Order: sequence, then C-alpha cells, then structure tokens
Amino acid sequence: MTPFSIRRLGLAAGAALAVAAGMSVPGSAHHSTAMFDWGSETTMENMTVERWVWTNPHTFIYARDENNQRWAFEGMSPNHLSRAGWSRRTLAPGETITVGYYPLRDGRRGGFNVRVFKEDGTEMLQLPSAM
Repeated sequence: MTPFSIRRLGLAAGAALAVAAGMSVPGSAHHSTAMFDWGSETTMENMTVERWVWTNPHTFIYARDENNQRWAFEGMSPNHLSRAGWSRRTLAPGETITVGYYPLRDGRRGGFNVRVFKEDGTEMLQLPSAM
C-alpha cells in the first residue's frame, strides 16, 4: 500500500465514523403533563405535610387536608429545585403549608405543585414561569 492509499483509507474510515456518530443522537426523556389541568392553578390552605419525597425524576409532597384526606403533589426534579432554593429539608412532617398546584384532570386528590407557602410566609416556587 502506498502512503496515498493509506491516507485515503483513513479519511474514508473517519468519514464513516462521523456519519455513524451523527446518526446515534440520544433521545431525550419526556414526561407528559397531560394528566394535569396545566395552567389552572388551585390553592389548598392548611395542608399538613405527611411526607416530602426528594427523589428523581420528580419530587412529591404528601399532605393531609383539614378533613384528614391524603393528597399527593408531584413536583420538579431535585436538581431543578435545588437551584430554586429548595432542599431535602425544605418541608418537614407535621408542618402546615398552603399549596398552589395544577389539579389532576381525573379528579383524584392531587396535582402538579407550582408553589408552597410556609407558615412564616416564605413562598417556595417550583416552576420557572412562576419564578
């Protein structure tokens, strides 16, 4: 083989590798919000935090209303919330909060958490549009 043919072979292999790499673009994960009445914020006052779950891909607030009925509110990821001032210690069991949320379309008790008002008046926001 001549140096010229080795060079051509190397260029061809490099081009093939570039084409293969371009075709292997990873797909991004998508979590649908179709189950929520997105954009129609509802507020629940005097909710007692039962559990604050700080886990990927979404956080959850489990709380009870004044009638002792359990509600579940899905939230943004810990990564997103940590940049907005939240932490795994933001909410504690027994704490009384007001929750702003987009309700579930099927009428179950829960929804997507938009904001939380703590007893001291602190507002904790979850969604960029609310920030």
